[in-house]
Amino acid sequence: MVMMRRVAMVLSMVIFGWVYQITHPPPPKICGRPGGPPVTGPRIKLRDGRHLAYTEYGLPKDVAKFKLIFIHGFTSCRYDRVVTFPPEVYQELGVHIVSFDRPGYGESDPDPNRTPESLAMDVEELADQLGLGSKFYVLGFSMGGQAVWGCIKYIPHRLAGAGMIAPVVNYWWPGFPSNLSTEAYYFQLPQDQWTLRVAHYAPWLTYWWNTQNWFPASAVAAGRAEVFSSQDLEIIANEEISDEVTKLGQLRAYPMQQGNFESLHRDMMVGFGRWEFDPMDMEINPIPDGGGSVHLWHGEEDQMVPVTLQRYIAKKLPWVKYHELPGKGHMFPLIPEISQSMIKALLYDEN
Repeated sequence: MVMMRRVAMVLSMVIFGWVYQITHPPPPKICGRPGGPPVTGPRIKLRDGRHLAYTEYGLPKDVAKFKLIFIHGFTSCRYDRVVTFPPEVYQELGVHIVSFDRPGYGESDPDPNRTPESLAMDVEELADQLGLGSKFYVLGFSMGGQAVWGCIKYIPHRLAGAGMIAPVVNYWWPGFPSNLSTEAYYFQLPQDQWTLRVAHYAPWLTYWWNTQNWFPASAVAAGRAEVFSSQDLEIIANEEISDEVTKLGQLRAYPMQQGNFESLHRDMMVGFGRWEFDPMDMEINPIPDGGGSVHLWHGEEDQMVPVTLQRYIAKKLPWVKYHELPGKGHMFPLIPEISQSMIKALLYDEN
């Protein structure tokens, strides 16, 4: 009997330890602290004490006609190619661009309490500390495009305009018809379906799910070929663009250098969790007095984010200027002519 109690106690301790391990990821290696990566670029200190790393492109802000904040996507960072152009392009556009590492990425401190609203507040504080003026533009790609919805909702009075490039959608936004969101959800590869199920219904298991070896991991996070369209693969294979992708590949460790949990996994939990608002409830453009337009660009052949949901958003929210690119996938912003034309359309409100 005593032996049975001891065995039961040991088993209980093992189970408790396993449960604790799968629900408590290792702490992030915060930049600039002992054991963490070094700080190599400029950062601001936010009011809550966190740091936000950023890079500036284009004309000096005191002579630029437009100021724009760029929000990078999943597995990326402030060095995203989408906004890196030759000097003459910035001159032609008349723009000063600030690109920053989202919380937990690159050299920006993690934010365990991150929400769509908190990220919008970070964007506003970044603009204020860098002196971008009372109004500025925001542009986001992929997961960064999804974050733009938070800016439109929470800081519309600060926006001169907003652009979303292939923005990730949350399949659980209530405004989607259930049959449409279900169809789009099952458009994903099975392993990505399961990854998002865990992030939405059991976020405390997100770390374990993305580090276990029993089931296939997210194909999107791994950058597997199956999630790219044929046009995406052509873009990546393009010699000039391939050189840039190779450079970004060399930087691949940089975005997640503080750990995957507060970057990739936090993205999953926030992006596909329960939001405090539904973008489709915004029937009227929140930017005051028609002071700025909102553009959304999406590739017809996008294999990561189903185009059907973007079409529904455009139908539901007629104030969003929707641009569907025939034959394009998810990576079309890597084509310099396209990314330049999108920024020009946003800044000069062109169709």
